[in-house]
Amino acid sequence: MAALWLGCWSAAPASAQGSSRSAAELMDAVMWNREPIGGAFQLIDQSGHARSDRDYRGQLLLVYFGFTYCPDICPTDLQAIGLAMDRLGADAAHVQPLFITLDPERDTREQLAQYVPMFHPKLIGLTGSTAAIHAAAEAYRVYYKRIDFDDRPADYTVDHSAFVYLMDRDGKYLGFFPPDTSAEKMVDMIRPYLGIGK
Repeated sequence: MAALWLGCWSAAPASAQGSSRSAAELMDAVMWNREPIGGAFQLIDQSGHARSDRDYRGQLLLVYFGFTYCPDICPTDLQAIGLAMDRLGADAAHVQPLFITLDPERDTREQLAQYVPMFHPKLIGLTGSTAAIHAAAEAYRVYYKRIDFDDRPADYTVDHSAFVYLMDRDGKYLGFFPPDTSAEKMVDMIRPYLGIGK
């Protein structure tokens, strides 16, 4: 069963171009709630506005880390987030989905501005400096690592964990959805929190 929760996880050790801890260590921290998850971030949205975690107080957050060149798991999970927002109906006004890139080199605000509307009009894409992205990923215990292709020196992918984090109206961690969680399951888990803290 644990394999279903791995998403894009790899057992590869961390490198300078990614997480400072191994995938297994970070997966353990998330799955068994061994460490605090979430925290402050200072990033830039797809419109070029500076954004921090405090901008979203008063709303539930769905936080997802990935990259726009991701061929499979990212678009699948983002589509599920978009469908969940649609199924929430009027309650979607109290939920803010965030897509935080793990590939700031390619995922500029212009790239995010083209990408995120494909999944939901309310989805906000966030990018920033390598250091700012690293700090956000560390706060959420996200594993990521750049993987270069031997046969294509100018090309690369990003190996990464693929959890959707649910945060409360004060930015505190409530839980996570593993990769491939259906929109219906997300809605079932979100609804009980909609009346809390209004």
